[in-house]
Amino acid sequence: MQPFTRLTGLVAPLDRVNVDTDQIIPKQFLKRIERTGFGKYAFFDWRYLEDGVENPDFVLNLPKYRSASVLVSGRNFGSGSSREHAPWALNEMGFRAIIAPSFADIFRSNCMQNGMVPVVLTQEQVDTVMGKALQRPGYQVTVDLESQTVRDDDGFEATFEIDQFRRNSLLNGLDDIGLTLELQDEIASFEASR
Repeated sequence: MQPFTRLTGLVAPLDRVNVDTDQIIPKQFLKRIERTGFGKYAFFDWRYLEDGVENPDFVLNLPKYRSASVLVSGRNFGSGSSREHAPWALNEMGFRAIIAPSFADIFRSNCMQNGMVPVVLTQEQVDTVMGKALQRPGYQVTVDLESQTVRDDDGFEATFEIDQFRRNSLLNGLDDIGLTLELQDEIASFEASR
């Protein structure tokens, strides 16, 4: 897993609440077992018209947000089923951090297991970031996991809380498998003695 320490990136605003995992990656695309190939299907029902052409009215299709690496959205982001494909799809779209007032617990955990940082800010702080992303072309923020802050060049700064175990794992690029492999010598010793 790629470590996450600090990210300065373009912000894409998805001004919706209760964005569930079936909206992030619809069920008909869950037939793959690889972690790749899901980005093109992210937000499929919103992103594409019935004939498969991109929906010009969907905010993430706008050219000014195409290279965004930070997504800002409304409360209860990632609700619904526990599909890990949702963060895979978002990550493949280029997002490394998501800012929202709240996340579904399993989605938040799945993000951190896949090198993405779910940042919980207050509704007022999210509204500020959302408003700037909607109004200012090229609006960027820096998500700093070491200092647990989000800031921009206009003086906006907010702190966020994150589980310290998961923070350490993200900083060091360790998912659960990576954490287990750190104990490889002890595991081998146990297996040899068995």
